[in-house]
Formats: sequence, structure tokens, C-alpha cells
Amino acid sequence: MIHHIESSLLTRTIKVVLVGAGGTGSHVLRRLATMHLAMVELGHPAGLDVLVIDPDTVSKSNVGRQNFWPSDVGQPKAGILVNRCNMLTQTQWQAETGMVTDHSRFGYATDIVIGCVDNRKGRGAILAALKRSVRHSAYYLDIGNREHVGQVVLGEVFEAGYKRENRLPHVADLYPDIIDGSLDATDNTPSCSLAEALEKQALFINDTMANAACNLLWELCRYGQLTHHGQFVNIKSGRVTPLAIDPNVWKRFGYEVKPKRRSKAVKEKVAQDR
Repeated sequence: MIHHIESSLLTRTIKVVLVGAGGTGSHVLRRLATMHLAMVELGHPAGLDVLVIDPDTVSKSNVGRQNFWPSDVGQPKAGILVNRCNMLTQTQWQAETGMVTDHSRFGYATDIVIGCVDNRKGRGAILAALKRSVRHSAYYLDIGNREHVGQVVLGEVFEAGYKRENRLPHVADLYPDIIDGSLDATDNTPSCSLAEALEKQALFINDTMANAACNLLWELCRYGQLTHHGQFVNIKSGRVTPLAIDPNVWKRFGYEVKPKRRSKAVKEKVAQDR
């Protein structure tokens, strides 16, 4: 199957919310800036308008593995990254220092929400906020990883009552437990140094996942369609597996596409043919 982009996204500003500006999110934002410039150069009328949300400040252990430098230590992650993008690309993107909670909203007409959080509670809050904010439909791109492996899944969230065929399932459709905050690990102690952080995650896993996720968005916005809506990556083995847009593949995750209901006229015609 082929997924086609919402046609309006090809003719107006695309509103993006990036939640998380740490290990993966800091690398994603740099690629979004590159993507914005490329889209405008190729004729898109407005490119991207990005809001970055993150509650943290830069620590010494973030320098090197995340997209920060020694002079950034002590600064709000979202603010320092957005200011840098605005200076380099002449954009007017915005930053918000705070957390997304179960009661948050992303504002009106958000088109794409990118989740770069490392816990189930955070993912649940992102999805809840998006469902409250969506007008008609929006994309939810989730990025997650462990030490050497990671996954990206691009799905859609619809406003209650809005209908369109062939909705892309989002990450919680395929992995329901991924938004269950009660399953989060109890050890949330931050790393005190880059060396300690590297004991938990490979140096380039976040950068690799950011690249996989943004390439998916680039294919969607550049060519208007996708043949897969995610990837599973293992940088230790070098293996990359696409997530096909295929109901049979989704069924193996436990997600089944509901059959389209026939109208009364179609049912009568089938009965006559029999």
C-alpha cells in the first residue's frame, strides 16, 4: 500500500511540535532546519514552523552525545537549540521550557508531533495532548531507542468523528504498552558524565534514529507519499527493517484494520447478485 500526504500540507506552512530536545530531539531539530531550507528552495510556499518543548537545561554529561557544546551548559535545552536555528536559518521558531502532561494541548492546527522521550508516561502524555489538539488529522512520529537498537513509527491521529480511509496506525496502536506509565523503570537517575552516559547508550544511536525519522518526513513532504511508515534499526548488527504499510504486517502486532462498512445500497446490490 501507498500512503499519500494530506494535500493541504503541500500548499501551506506545516506546523510541527517537537517534544524532547535531548539525546534524539537535539539531533532531530538540526535536521528539521535542513529540511525546512530544502523545502523552500524546492518551491514549498512556507516550509516548517516548529515549536520545541523540553523541561531540562543542558548538563555537562549532555555535551558530546547530544547536540550541545560546553558553552551551552546551564541553558534551557529548547531555548538554546531554537535560538541557534533561528540565527542560522532566519526562521522564527519557538521554544517552550516545560513538560507535556496529560492535560496539555499543543495549540490549534498542529500537523506533526514528533516525540523524542524515553519513557512510557511521556509518550502517553504526548498522545493525549495530540488527541485534544488535533483538528481533522495530524501525524504522530515516535522515536525510541535503547543501547544499540531503536524504532521510528509514523502514524495518524484523527479528530473524533473525522473519517478517512487507510489511517496509518501510530506507535500505541502497534505497541499498546508503550504508553503505560506504570511500566516505566524506577531508576531515572541522570548520568553524571559523558562516559557514564555512554555505558547506557551507544554514541551514535540517537543520531542514527534522528536521521531515520527525518528521512521518513522528508520522503513524505518531498514526494507526497510513503511505502513504509517506520523503521527498526540495530546499529550493532547493521540491520535496518522497514515497517511496511500493510494491514497484514499490522495484524502481527495485534492491530487489525476494521473492514469498511457497506452502505445499504451496496448490501442490496450484493444480495441481488447472489
